[in-house]
Parts: sequence; structure tokens; C-alpha cells
Amino acid sequence: MPSAPDPSPKRPANSLALAVLGLLLEQPMHPHAMATALRERGMDRAFKLTTGSLYDTVRALARDGWIEADGTEQVGNRPARTVYRHTAAGREGFTAWLDELIREPSLEYPRFLSAVGYLGALGPVRAAQALRERAAALGTRIAEATEAHRAARQEHGAPRLFVIETEYALAMARAERDWAEGTAAEIERGALTWPRGADEEAGA
Repeated sequence: MPSAPDPSPKRPANSLALAVLGLLLEQPMHPHAMATALRERGMDRAFKLTTGSLYDTVRALARDGWIEADGTEQVGNRPARTVYRHTAAGREGFTAWLDELIREPSLEYPRFLSAVGYLGALGPVRAAQALRERAAALGTRIAEATEAHRAARQEHGAPRLFVIETEYALAMARAERDWAEGTAAEIERGALTWPRGADEEAGA
């Protein structure tokens, strides 16, 4: 009998575990079906999703008592696949963990936030170019994520609630793109000035 998860010290450390537990709220499924659902909904943009990482995560969740085997499923001549479901303690632990994550903002340390604090080191010309390039890359990602969200809703029939995280990610990406474009424009028109001599030191 699997042991109950300890929600305080034994919570999984990666977001892929959170996604797996979330999928199993909908219905029991095997890892292959999990991977398909995550990709169809564009959730693989939120974390690194590989066959190895997914199976490792499923095994760890089963070992720690969050999920358990619920029989097997076989299609045609393919090998039988183990189907997983929440344990009672796992479901309770997951909803408590999720409630905490949504209610309580936590400090995160993205690399861009660290780097942008030293934007002045690039000099105005190079800084504006870098921000424009970032904004363009974000625009590409936004277009791809928008299409993935459309496909998940229209082609795969995913309810909006099941892909709402994509809406959040798109809102954040649009806000970052708009900030990068706006700041680049300020630099280009001279509204954001560099300290005297700093632009020459940066090679601008």
C-alpha cells in the first residue's frame, strides 16, 4: 500500500510533477497519454518535457505515494501501458499544494530580471537593439502559443479551464514584449538617458 505523501518536506521539486497531478484530476491515464495532452495544450512550454523526464516524474510520484497504478491499457499490438490515478492522500495533498501556490506569491529569480538591472552596461544603442531583438523573439513565441491554444480549444476540444495557464503565459509574454518595445523606444528618442560618459565606456 503506497505511503501518504508528506506535503511539507516531500513535495516534488519540479513543475512537471504539478502538471502530471493536474492531469490525473481529470481521469486516470498512462504517461504516453499525459505527454500527448501536455503537448496538445501547449504546456510543454512551461517546463522541459521529454520521455525520460516524464517517466522519472511518474515513478517518483508513485514511489512517494501521490499516485498509484490503476491497471493497464493496451492498443493493438503495442505493449501494455500502466495507467495511473491519484491516491486519496495524493489528491488531498495536491489540492492543498495548489491552493498555496495560487494564494501566495513567491519570489522567483528569472535571468532576465537579473540581467536587465545592468542594462546600462550595454550603452544606449546596443541596449535598444537587444530589447528590440527580445521583443521580436517574444512576438514569435506569442504567435506560436496563440496557435497552440487555438488548436487545443478548437481541434482537441480542451475546455478553457484546462488550458487557462496558456492565457496567463500569453498575458505575461505580451506584457514583457510591450515593456521591452516601450523601453527601447524611450532609449531611441533619448527619454532614458545614460550617466555622462557611460555610453562611451560601453562602446555606444
